[in-house]
Amino acid sequence: MIRLFKVKETQKELAGNSDGGTPTKKQSAGELRLHKDIAELNLPDCCTISFPNGKDDLMEFEVTISPEDGFYVGGAFKFSFQVSPVYPHDAPKVKCIPKVYHPNIDYEGNVCLNILREDWKPVLNINTIIYGLYHLFTEPNYEDPLNHEAAEVLKNDPKAFKNNVKMAMSGNYVKGLGYTKFY
Repeated sequence: MIRLFKVKETQKELAGNSDGGTPTKKQSAGELRLHKDIAELNLPDCCTISFPNGKDDLMEFEVTISPEDGFYVGGAFKFSFQVSPVYPHDAPKVKCIPKVYHPNIDYEGNVCLNILREDWKPVLNINTIIYGLYHLFTEPNYEDPLNHEAAEVLKNDPKAFKNNVKMAMSGNYVKGLGYTKFY
């Protein structure tokens, strides 16, 4: 019985394909919405988007943010986006690829951005997320940290935080972190 349904689905796909060649893959609602979001992107000059699996796979892409001001000037931070087929009902999964000394990003690349968690709503889009990520680099938030150590330094001694960011970005020793090139 299951095999019969599979044959009927294949026949419908072939019938729907005008040239009779390879059946076209039907896009999910999430893919359609994501296609619209990407077509309407209005990114600042310091942000770029790329599709490592090619433009046919919109569900996984990367965004690089190169802040123009703040503690992270001169850095280039790449984020991977994985989008669920039920997008926009579920927020995309976003990870920071390079290690970064940041109060809102842990060393595994997890990002603490409210719109990726409890404040996500289907009316939000990819553009909103990218601007949120950019804002984390221009105004890091020590009140909602993933990296508590970096948050404490930012809160209590912004000059030391700036120095730690600069040292981490250049591959120098940062107390508690060792000699790790972070970006």
